[in-house]
Amino acid sequence: MSTQQPASTNRLAQESSPYLLQHAHNPVDWYPWGEEALSRARAEQKPILVSIGYAACHWCHVMERESFEDARVAAIMNEHFVCIKVDREERPDVDQVYMEALQAMGVPGGWPLNVFLNPEAKPFYGGTYFSPGNWKQLLTSIGRAYQTEDRKELDASAEQFAQALQASELEKYRIPASAEGFSTDEFKLLLYNLADKFDRELGGMNRSPKFPMPSIWRFLLRTYQLSGSRRVLAQTNLTLREMAWGGLYDQVGGGFARYSTDAKWLVPHFEKMLYDNGQLVSLYAEAYQVTHDDLYREVVYDTISFLERELTSPEGGFYSSLDADSEGEEGKFYVFTWEELRDILDDEEPLAAEYYSCTAVGNWEHGRNILHRRTSNHDFAEAHQLAPDVVEALVKGWKLKLLAARNQRIRPGLDDKILTGWNALMLQGLLDAYRAFAEPEFLKLALWNAQFIENKLRNGAGLYRNYKNGRASISGFLEDYALVIQAYVSLYEATFQESWLHEAESLTEYVLTHFFDPAEEQFFYTDDTGEKLIARKKELFDNVIPASNSVMAHNLYRLSLHLENSRYSELAMGMLRRIQALVVQEPQHLTNWAALYATQLKPTAEIAIVGPEAATLRQQLSREYLPNAVLAGTASSSELPMLKGREARNGQTTIYVCFNRSCQKPVHTVAEALTQM
Repeated sequence: MSTQQPASTNRLAQESSPYLLQHAHNPVDWYPWGEEALSRARAEQKPILVSIGYAACHWCHVMERESFEDARVAAIMNEHFVCIKVDREERPDVDQVYMEALQAMGVPGGWPLNVFLNPEAKPFYGGTYFSPGNWKQLLTSIGRAYQTEDRKELDASAEQFAQALQASELEKYRIPASAEGFSTDEFKLLLYNLADKFDRELGGMNRSPKFPMPSIWRFLLRTYQLSGSRRVLAQTNLTLREMAWGGLYDQVGGGFARYSTDAKWLVPHFEKMLYDNGQLVSLYAEAYQVTHDDLYREVVYDTISFLERELTSPEGGFYSSLDADSEGEEGKFYVFTWEELRDILDDEEPLAAEYYSCTAVGNWEHGRNILHRRTSNHDFAEAHQLAPDVVEALVKGWKLKLLAARNQRIRPGLDDKILTGWNALMLQGLLDAYRAFAEPEFLKLALWNAQFIENKLRNGAGLYRNYKNGRASISGFLEDYALVIQAYVSLYEATFQESWLHEAESLTEYVLTHFFDPAEEQFFYTDDTGEKLIARKKELFDNVIPASNSVMAHNLYRLSLHLENSRYSELAMGMLRRIQALVVQEPQHLTNWAALYATQLKPTAEIAIVGPEAATLRQQLSREYLPNAVLAGTASSSELPMLKGREARNGQTTIYVCFNRSCQKPVHTVAEALTQM
């Protein structure tokens, strides 16, 4: 990105998206996605170039620097095309349609995503990053072709791709709804198919680049709780340890990068995304509940510290991401040369360099070191004949010194837009951390964020997608609704404040009214009152964020128990049955669905706590890992279905554990309740 005085300004200067603003001074005549650009294309019968990316995207910056800032390249773009820039994080609906189009063309997806459309916004060609020479050649050839008889062929191709896009995922994969129920034998096959993809030496899945994919490992924790399989737990622990020890994790400041470019988790793509870190806080908090491994506790606390320090707005919202680049170089903010380590740590440098696997020649490019670990604190202490608490104190001191030195550097760019769904993922992470550690600050931060969502991101009965510069904009997508509903149910269970459960129910009813497709028993990604694109899609596959339909299915199931609403439970199970066969065949892409499957193999515990000590017992109970349970409570009385008519027996706070609306003997301690589960 240029640091010179801008020679030109385009329409993107009026936008709030940091990604669009990065392109506001390109000589390209960029439009934001919207009717103005689409109308011009139709009126002038010009093809459209849609270029999609996001603020923290390294290769987006490269292509901008090489092509979009070049006046000669821009002249070709402006002559032949109506050029539209899209922030994929603001408009995931647009990204979703044209990413699927690219894949239909046989091109692997990624960003920057550059797609050529006819004036009706139907795609006929696309790709990701193009070098300057290839880009100019492509622009010229498509531009000229569209002015000749070849246009008919391109329009015909666009029509075919548009028709393909309008087919639903269920149609494309020809998935029959399962007539069978859920069985342990089928679940074992699901696990076998997932385990076949494991990297059993380095953790994660057996490929590179490696993404954290928290939903896979959260599913395996649930599987371990269900089956007691030591192999399942071992693979999960291997993955969590290698991620936490690797360069993927910021050893100095906490928080995870988006993915590792190698199989060893060493070299990250250095951008830090809110959605990853929210889910990884949930994962490590739950893993701590299962294992009580201090490494997992450290990761949770340090990642939340990173969140508070670098991604929290003064109003209580969470910003979207930090760039991979600073000073035009990827990772420069995070890495250290041997000389820098020596200057910062002085005579402690040799021990610290060994702890963080750093060398004089560097373990990465240009003589720089990516800090990472290869052993536990206990084993490092033993190898150096030090007491474990001495090593912990040393590491704490090194982190403080390195962080202070790093804070003097030029920081990576901050994408300071606030996205509803991503905030809900972080809110869920804070609540999972609060359950695991009973840390009051985690709940305080969670409540602050939840109030921000209520105060700034509500759109009448619905939700907005985006907040920036004091203004909310863009109608919410299914992702936003599903993740907020999930977090609000969890917030109720963490506080017993009934308003959160009622808000979750209200938003669920909105989703049923405006997103549901009764023909396929799934939800569209877009609101029926919103902008109509060339295809209205449904999100079924879990990716780095779980599919919005899988999250909604979980929500409906949880709410059906809280509210004794059989319509919700029937719909949740109907959604799962529609995709059940594919979940078993391809579980690595559907693990959040698989987690819902797991809940059906044993009855869900319905736990009600009534009495003056309800909050205390809730906190004690929540320290346990109970993924297949719903929790309700009140200090006095309540009209909620799980609590109605229940009382504190003999003046003592009472715990009721029920399964399928059939209750065990009321008890007065958490230990007694746990024996009933």
